[in-house]
Amino acid sequence: MTRYLTFALTKGRLADKTLEKLESIGITCEEMKDKSSRKLIFVNEELRLKFFLAKGPDVPTYVEHGVADIGVTGKDIIMEENRAIYEVLDLDFGKCRMCICGYPKAKELLSHHEMIRVATKYPRIARDYFHNKKHQTVDIIKLNGSIELAPIVGLSDVICDIVETGTTLKENGLEVLEEVCPLSARMVVNQVSMRMEAERIRSIINKLREKL
Repeated sequence: MTRYLTFALTKGRLADKTLEKLESIGITCEEMKDKSSRKLIFVNEELRLKFFLAKGPDVPTYVEHGVADIGVTGKDIIMEENRAIYEVLDLDFGKCRMCICGYPKAKELLSHHEMIRVATKYPRIARDYFHNKKHQTVDIIKLNGSIELAPIVGLSDVICDIVETGTTLKENGLEVLEEVCPLSARMVVNQVSMRMEAERIRSIINKLREKL
C-alpha cells in the first residue's frame, strides 16, 4: 500500500494560504477546516496524505528528521535554522523583506567598518550579512520581543528584522537603512523523501509551480 506523505504546515496565515494553494491542485483536507477540532494530525485517506500544524521555526526540524516529508515555512526561518533540507519552491505569498533598520543617523555607521551593535531575532542571518557581505564587525544582541525597542532605548545601533509595511518603524522614527533579502513562504522537502518518493513529490511541486 502507498505510504502516507506528511506535510508540516506553519500555523496561522501561512497554513491557510498553503491549503488554498493545495486545493487549487486538487489536494484537500476537510478535517483541517474544522477550527474547533482538537486533532493534531489530519488525514486525507484517499490521497494517502497527512498534515500537521507547527510553529514556523519547528517546521524545518520536522522535515530534516523525516517526521514530515514536505514543509511550508518562511524563507527567514529556513535561513536562520539552516537545516539539512531541500528548498524546492517559492510559493509567492507571505512576502516581506529582511532589513537593517534604525534611526536615519545610523546609516553612516553602516558605511564604515567599525564595530556596531545589532539587535535581532535572527542572529545567524544578521551575522552572515554583516560578516560575509559587508565585512563589518558586529556585536549581535539576540532578542525575542519587540526588536524596534532596541535602538530607541539605546541597546543597539541598528536592528535586523522583518519589514512588511514599515508602519511600526515610521511611528517610532526608524527607517529601513539596507535590505538584506526578500522573503516569502517556501516549500521544503526531506532529503531522503526526495529520493524515495521523488515521483509523488515532484508531481506536487510541478502542479503548484504551474499555478504560480
